[in-house]
Amino acid sequence: MVFNPKAEKPIIAVTGSAGKTMVKTMVSAILRERWVVFESKDYYNTVDKTLIHANEIDFIHRAAILEYGMAFPGAITEHCRIIQPNIGVITNVGLAHIGNFEGKVELLAAAKSELITEMNPSGILFINADDSKSELLHTRNFMGKILTVGIKVKADYTAENINYSEKGMTFTLILNGNEYPFLIPIFGEHNVYNALFAIGIADQLGFLPAEMETGLQTMKKPNHRLVIHRLKDGITVIDDTVHSHPPAVKTAINVLLNLAKQKKMAILGSMPELGVRTYQDYEDIGHHVADMKLDFLYTFGKSSVHIGEEAIKAGYPANQVKHYKQSYLKVMHRELVQTIEPGLTILVKGASRLNMYETVKFLCDHYKPD
Repeated sequence: MVFNPKAEKPIIAVTGSAGKTMVKTMVSAILRERWVVFESKDYYNTVDKTLIHANEIDFIHRAAILEYGMAFPGAITEHCRIIQPNIGVITNVGLAHIGNFEGKVELLAAAKSELITEMNPSGILFINADDSKSELLHTRNFMGKILTVGIKVKADYTAENINYSEKGMTFTLILNGNEYPFLIPIFGEHNVYNALFAIGIADQLGFLPAEMETGLQTMKKPNHRLVIHRLKDGITVIDDTVHSHPPAVKTAINVLLNLAKQKKMAILGSMPELGVRTYQDYEDIGHHVADMKLDFLYTFGKSSVHIGEEAIKAGYPANQVKHYKQSYLKVMHRELVQTIEPGLTILVKGASRLNMYETVKFLCDHYKPD
């Protein structure tokens, strides 16, 4: 039986290859400026968790914000038949779980499009106008309102003048012909897109730009998602140890480049569920590392060795590459200490199943500020 959200209650469902948790967090932060809201826990985005949420959403909640995860066809349909959203967000169509879809982006987009066909047909759908793969979404027969966010192309909600600051990302929101300055306390251009989704939803629900800005500035930041640790000797560690798929790895490397003032190191873990695309995607990441001219590349886990191999083929210096199997974690830590020098910025990026947060913790303990 579909959960009855009561027509006046916004039920907001967020899906997509990346950004679900951050969009959910940002939406909740803004709406809490005025309302009591139900927010699903971080990463509680499987169908069994949606069943639990259906019993937890109460009359006191003015809105509910949920993540709808999708690893296989039919998953989002199941989510929607438990709790049918009237506001939907598809953050992007990337490569997460692509191995479960014969390596075909079209099949992945079709599975994400289940949100469009199963949500309230007169609801509001948000998509990313800059994401070319989102053009594969099945929007043609949707009878509700479709709104877009964008940075590079014209959209309903647009950000300009995007910059890195010491505290996060600054940008100018263009809304109804007016300009509003924003600061979000987290890094990366991709998080500006996430903020635009949250701003768009809040705008449709009648919130003011001042409420949006305050909510975003005071939001709680999800753990292990581009969290910055400033350590002794000017050493910086960027903890991004929850998920890992090709676009997310490139995004994290770009954050590293923008934050680093001196030398740069990336410690990259294996990427799961790429299927037939595995070697193609590792080759792509290897070439990206070579193009970005990182100073050191460490790879961790079984298949990530191909990143270093492909980087070397693309001209990256072989003496700046090291690979470690998962069982050699402590060896990697010992050799890291021998390599790290004052002023180095280190990105640790990998899927949670690799437990690469142990490396973040090791570095934070070893270089703990005095």
